[in-house]
Amino acid sequence: MAGRVGLAALRLPPLPSTGELVKLYRLQALKQLSQNFLLDPKLSSKIVRSSGRVRGCHVCEVGPGPGNITRSILEQGAERVTVIEKDDRFLPTLQLLQDASQGRLDIQLGDVLTFNMEKLFPDDLACAWDGTLPKIHIIGNLPFNVATPLIIRWLHDISRQRNAWVNGRVRMTLTFQLEVVQRMVAPPNHPQRCRLSVMCQNWCQVYHKFTIPGRAFVPKPDVDVGIAHFIPLKEPQIPLNFKLVEKVVRCVFSFRQKYCHHGAAVLFPPALRDELVTKLFTVADVDRKLRPFQLTIFEFNRLCHAYAAMVEENPRLATYNREKPLIEEAEEND
Repeated sequence: MAGRVGLAALRLPPLPSTGELVKLYRLQALKQLSQNFLLDPKLSSKIVRSSGRVRGCHVCEVGPGPGNITRSILEQGAERVTVIEKDDRFLPTLQLLQDASQGRLDIQLGDVLTFNMEKLFPDDLACAWDGTLPKIHIIGNLPFNVATPLIIRWLHDISRQRNAWVNGRVRMTLTFQLEVVQRMVAPPNHPQRCRLSVMCQNWCQVYHKFTIPGRAFVPKPDVDVGIAHFIPLKEPQIPLNFKLVEKVVRCVFSFRQKYCHHGAAVLFPPALRDELVTKLFTVADVDRKLRPFQLTIFEFNRLCHAYAAMVEENPRLATYNREKPLIEEAEEND
């Protein structure tokens, strides 16, 4: 009986649908912010279920918009939900959910690209990095222009065990353009294999949970949407500094269809290039005539360690950076 009472307390009272609230408050998705509303409650519920069990957990939802996924998170029994929303036009619909949630919903106005989630969760939820997963989830239907820069920043945070990840290996379930998710999960030799594949797979287990057709969103985007689920690894497969790994992977993929030694050459100044490229592939024991998308994570590991040893011998190599770092691209795309 006590369990039934507990479940009843988690149910939201009857409310207008999210679609009705969007019409009531005359909310429109702004093209300049790449906004697309997902108003189907079944799909919102499926996104939340794909993140794993949220009952009794603390959930941070990023970019809630009018609150359709927020509603599903609350209905599936999250103990506490914090939403981070940049657009204050959505405050009325979110505050309606807040009033109905019996104190389980907290609203934070802010930009998720710069928001520090370190103090967002109770201290007693924190778990050791090599222990069990904390009862914390990050969920979000993000605008396309934010999603990729954000995951790069969060991978960097995961590598440093900071931001939300000061609490342990916090899981993420996020929406991206379908093609981006396909790149994230692409294995070696896959046509979508790229630097994003290596970066994501080095620090996380990445899963393509399911696909939502573009017609399910308002307004309809030109692409379908993939749901990606990330679980941080206890140990990265390339256990080196994020920026060093990113630099090597970025340079190698700079000539994606050519032999990988062409891209690796841009790691080095022209005067030393031939000598150091030969040394890099010899020390790493990697075939220089493989294409970048053919390289396994283990081969990238050897290349990164070989490059790190060369930087230790010649520290000036660390400052040579002909190609633009992915983290800088993320900042420019804000």
